[in-house]
Amino acid sequence: MSAKNQPISGNDLARFSGPNSFMRLPMVNDLKGLDVAVLGIPMDIGTSWRSGTRFGPKEVRAESAMIRPYHMGTGAAPFDSLQVADIGDLAINTFSLSKSLGIIEQSYNAILDYDALPMAIGGDHSITLPILRAMHKRHGPVALVHVDAHADVNDEMFGEKETHGTVFRRAYEEGLIVADKTYQVGLRGTGYTAEDFTEARGWGFQQFPAQELWHRSLVSLGAEIRRDIGPETPVYVTYDIDSLDPAFAPGTGTPEIGGLTTPQAMELIRALKGLNIVGCDLVEVSPPYDTSGNTALVGANILFELLCVLPGVTYR
Repeated sequence: MSAKNQPISGNDLARFSGPNSFMRLPMVNDLKGLDVAVLGIPMDIGTSWRSGTRFGPKEVRAESAMIRPYHMGTGAAPFDSLQVADIGDLAINTFSLSKSLGIIEQSYNAILDYDALPMAIGGDHSITLPILRAMHKRHGPVALVHVDAHADVNDEMFGEKETHGTVFRRAYEEGLIVADKTYQVGLRGTGYTAEDFTEARGWGFQQFPAQELWHRSLVSLGAEIRRDIGPETPVYVTYDIDSLDPAFAPGTGTPEIGGLTTPQAMELIRALKGLNIVGCDLVEVSPPYDTSGNTALVGANILFELLCVLPGVTYR
């Protein structure tokens, strides 16, 4: 068995130096042989409030230098069994959202041709629509675990049909996702109408508002989702950092109070182990609104938690 890529150890090279790749993994151009391809999508032209997520991939990578390769809490050792590398950033068109979405879809078509599971660092949430379009070509409709303060099911925003707030209406309309296996966790805040969330329930989406999750563990919720989806159905996980309370993740474009805690985020993700996850993303980290770097640090750790529950991960 060939040796797997390993993050550079902080005992070999100081964590404040070295490559600005995810967990200081090798940067590669050739996807052949990769099990997981980490990539950045530095885009914020799909946002509607605060910008800055174009800087998300760079900052999340920088903060990921602190993460070590073995998970002390769960025993997961992803780099023992999976070949993981950072393939850099997609060259989006920073002046055109529609062209950028096309670039993302085409890039994902190529990544999936190599059988590499893509793990994206956003970028605003509009990146997930072209990702799901590419996923559909490969896997058909996928189950969806969507952790977010917002349902993102608007019909349009300022007359535009493809933005960070319309993603999952388009995905539902295009048949990219299995409606009754779509789980939206952490929803909250204010709306324009009483139907802002409820309409999607009529499509079959299962929604878990944040206020129903306050002060409780999410282990059982994650277990219910895992049982409902089953081990065979392809699953995509999209994690919006604004699902967390701004006390934990202030650096985001559309913050809402009363959100999830970081322990709840970790509980939920860990409970997804055993699902047939075929891709995931972490979106909406906006470093300009996070002078301490804490939001990017949380985002990097959420990605590591996701990496640890992917199919084929070894546990010690």
